[in-house]
Amino acid sequence: MPVRMNPPSDKTADFGFEQVPRAEKAERVRGVFDSVASRYDLMNDLMSFGAHRLWKRFALAQTGLRPGMQALDLAGGTGDLALALAAQVGETGRVVLSDINAAMLEQGRARMIDAGVLRVEFVQADAEDLPFPDRSFDAVTIAFGLRNVTDKDAALRNMYRVLKPGGRALVLEFSTPTAPGLAPVYDAYSFKVLPALGRMVTGDEDAYRYLAESIRMHPDQATLKAMMETAGFERVSFANLAGGIVALHKGFKF
Repeated sequence: MPVRMNPPSDKTADFGFEQVPRAEKAERVRGVFDSVASRYDLMNDLMSFGAHRLWKRFALAQTGLRPGMQALDLAGGTGDLALALAAQVGETGRVVLSDINAAMLEQGRARMIDAGVLRVEFVQADAEDLPFPDRSFDAVTIAFGLRNVTDKDAALRNMYRVLKPGGRALVLEFSTPTAPGLAPVYDAYSFKVLPALGRMVTGDEDAYRYLAESIRMHPDQATLKAMMETAGFERVSFANLAGGIVALHKGFKF
């Protein structure tokens, strides 16, 4: 697997294997998703062979949401989780789809209109500085978005802050393979197949090279669990999916 040569500092942040000024990372990530927004869902299906739908279904089964409750989907992009959350909370509930990227939010709006779901709210916001009052939501979800955040600790603290007592956070993210022999196969697929597929489908090979690199720079399962505990979450647990390629972390606020 390729490795990053330059260590991070308090003035820089990971952008894949590259170190960039912390103030620039969000803008560079925004550029990546501007480039692929219109083909994002198609690429998810192709590169995961449709498995991302099963991973998200697994996460959605653990939201604990009931009709009338309130949910926030962070980095919600094209809205597949938000659409399902809207069904869970029903007509009397509230779902907010938040993303830092306007182009991705536009894709989410289009999905809701196509589905005839008009009650989902859209908020362009940074997960590190959420514009919501304390104790606003019964559940907060973030799927395949935390690794793109510059300050993950700040994002986790914000997720904790906006949760109601008794609420839960669900973090679905690529992680570190645990199945024997899987890592080298996964590396070969990530660094050779994904960029080529990205070039063919979206015309942007670099975006999917960044994807592969950002996954390797993301904290492993145990490290992310500890980060959630430091942010205040209790009863934090995680479940490995697809041999650890993906993990779902769950934490509660009491």
